[in-house]
Amino acid sequence: MARLKVTQTRSTIGGKRNQRETLRSLGLKRIGDIVVKEDRPEIRGMVHTVRHLVAVEEVD
Repeated sequence: MARLKVTQTRSTIGGKRNQRETLRSLGLKRIGDIVVKEDRPEIRGMVHTVRHLVAVEEVD
């Protein structure tokens, strides 16, 4: 199964509460944090919610 490498690239200051909570659910706390998650619909939905704050790459 494919995996997604999610990197936080922008700050959550001034953002909506659900976007801040989504980043925390993904395991991202500060700019530059990187997490690797399984490529599942739930994760894709969370990434879509904060797509302007993160960079996403597929890794094997």
